[in-house]
Amino acid sequence: MSAARLIIPFVFLLACSKNDSTARSDSASTNQPTASTAACTGDNAGLKLPPGFCATIFADSVGHARHLVVNSDGTVYVNTWSGEYFTGPTHPGGFLVALRDANNDGKAEQVARFGRVAKSDAATTKQGSASATGPTAEKSGAGGTGIGIYNGYLYAEEGPTIVRYKMRADSMTPEPNAEVVVSGLPLNGDHPMHPFAIDGSGNIYIDLGSATNSCQVKNRTLGSPGHKPCTELETRGGIWRYDANKLNQQFSSAGRYATGIRNAVGIAIDASGQLYSTQHGRDQLAENWPKMYTAEQGQNLPAEELLKIQEGGDYGWPMCYFDNKQAKLVLAPEYGGDGGKTVGDCASKIAPVAFFPAHWAPDDLVFYNGKMFPASYHGGAFIAFHGSWNRAPGPQGGYQVAFVPFSGGNPTNASQFDTFADGFAGGSLSPDQAKHRPAGLAVGPDGALYVADDKGGTIFRIVYTGGNH
Repeated sequence: MSAARLIIPFVFLLACSKNDSTARSDSASTNQPTASTAACTGDNAGLKLPPGFCATIFADSVGHARHLVVNSDGTVYVNTWSGEYFTGPTHPGGFLVALRDANNDGKAEQVARFGRVAKSDAATTKQGSASATGPTAEKSGAGGTGIGIYNGYLYAEEGPTIVRYKMRADSMTPEPNAEVVVSGLPLNGDHPMHPFAIDGSGNIYIDLGSATNSCQVKNRTLGSPGHKPCTELETRGGIWRYDANKLNQQFSSAGRYATGIRNAVGIAIDASGQLYSTQHGRDQLAENWPKMYTAEQGQNLPAEELLKIQEGGDYGWPMCYFDNKQAKLVLAPEYGGDGGKTVGDCASKIAPVAFFPAHWAPDDLVFYNGKMFPASYHGGAFIAFHGSWNRAPGPQGGYQVAFVPFSGGNPTNASQFDTFADGFAGGSLSPDQAKHRPAGLAVGPDGALYVADDKGGTIFRIVYTGGNH
């Protein structure tokens, strides 16, 4: 997975972000805290936060934690995944995890697993359980990224299928048998995950990331041109729309809602009902096109993006990428580009509403509609930057949660953001050595922000207290 970025120098941006974060917290210090801070300590669970915020470890060692959602009663549900890119240990039981803080101390004392089980557990799973109703673990790994709650059901990505479980008022886990909502989602290639968002009308928007880096004839190969046309876009590289209330829908090209989106792992709907997504920018400009791009350009191009999604919209992949130095879409080398000079057909594509440093990997997006945080956070977007690998041999970036202020339905500044929560990596910004990598975000009914980490299996809970910790 990759990313992209920047119109102003990197060091300057981080300096602005840090100062902006501090001002943002101080400017609304009159807000009254509404959450328990009994478990808050001076180290904030190892995270660096703006003044007035406090972090605890809500849960630990839950597995390869991807996206998460919080029910109205405060129960947190996490989708964990042991797909082809995960080499860590799996856990006994299902890959959906329910977590509940029973005594309001900021930690989950109650943990329950349900849903489809890992391959090693499949032999001992009874028929009739949730795992028996979905695709087999042997066929597609286990678990997934996407998860959500709508109309009394918990929806989850399980391999090539979106399923739903009926919630129960008398249990933190839902009914055991899953119902299939959409099946046949493709799993092959570079981006097999299917995160999704559900709007108030029951439309479920599903990301189908690209199978390739840039639709080359030979994927990730020196000098290989792009397919013309890129037929991959018929079933990948976009967002598909289905009906969350309807069962047994089959994936097909007919469901495509928006196209030209390489990998929209972060996907969310704001308070007005507007759909947004992040986009992982393409990789290997310098490696595959060394006559056009220096190693430094490869490290710092193209931008990671925040997209405002419209029906039928084309956001440019694979023909275009967003040049964060020039702040515009330019023609990709696979399609006749010349190192960022030519715009060509990219002039007709939809540019991002905000952009970020290259290869930071934005893995989730959530709009803050809670009341706990200071007023300047309300309506803005938090983005979890997972961190990537394609900045090598230069220093890696990401491994943080950023905040994008919004005003009037748009980011206040397309090229700037606040570094909200940092320190997840624990000192080493690399995929192998980082202690934690942010992958999921959710806001609880009390306004607390939850962050899932798919490296250490940790769930962080961040609250605003109005004091310094």
